[in-house]
Amino acid sequence: MGAPRIAVAVVTMGNRLEEVDALLESVAKQDVPPERIVIVGNGCPLPEFARRLSLPGEVTPIELDENLGCPGGRNAAIARLREFGDVDVVVELDDDGLLVDADVLRRVRDLYTADDRLGIVGFRIADEHGETQQRHVPRLGASDPLRGGYVTGFLGGGHALRMAMLDEIGDWPAEFFFAHEETDLAWRAADAGWRILYAPELLLQHPKTSPARHAIYYRVNARNRVWLARRRLPLPLVPVHLAVWVLLTVVRNRSSRAGLRAWFGGFVEGVRESAGERRPMRWRTVWRLTRLGRPPVI
Repeated sequence: MGAPRIAVAVVTMGNRLEEVDALLESVAKQDVPPERIVIVGNGCPLPEFARRLSLPGEVTPIELDENLGCPGGRNAAIARLREFGDVDVVVELDDDGLLVDADVLRRVRDLYTADDRLGIVGFRIADEHGETQQRHVPRLGASDPLRGGYVTGFLGGGHALRMAMLDEIGDWPAEFFFAHEETDLAWRAADAGWRILYAPELLLQHPKTSPARHAIYYRVNARNRVWLARRRLPLPLVPVHLAVWVLLTVVRNRSSRAGLRAWFGGFVEGVRESAGERRPMRWRTVWRLTRLGRPPVI
């Protein structure tokens, strides 16, 4: 079997033109060019950057009539790549990210070549000063962001997914729109026996941000947390997982009454509304995630 063929996918809302230009230029500088580049306008027309830059590989612009959220936009890119049928791995990058090094795609290719059960590779995310926020390290506690290895989750801003894995476990949960979609995908991958690797040598430069900058953050975060537990956890672990996160949320946000009101409103929404397909992980997957350092109750 030869080296995997790589595509790059970027989803944008059309409000970061300079950042997308810079990101695509960093893709163009890679020493292993992607086979294809897909750019999704998530509920917006795509400006000319999708057509005028001199980029390696074939560039495919997709303009969606409505904003489908992060997972929905990525699913549109994956669906188009399936139609082409000539890509084995898709690298998905935030539209305000930047590939600082020129060997990122080559390293991704080599990692997948060496391990045919490698499903997901998570990048290290750091700001322009080289600092990685704790929430961007896929381990519990004050973990060293430079320590790589197999983990239980990955970062949405920069990662690679094996297409064969997606064909087996399904795509992003579009109904989540924003928040916890990475965990849903990671748990399904782990339950199907795919490995998730955190590779800190793969750097995506990304400005320091807070997820609470989004107006819908507290409500959707809570709703999706409930949906995630209802969809993917064995029944005895559902109340444990949710109780842990209620406690953590109250402690972390006790100074924000408005945030807590929105969060508990979303929690009730997650309980009342359909969570969609229920496919709980096996108990051996619970044990596997626990051995990797993050039991699926926290």
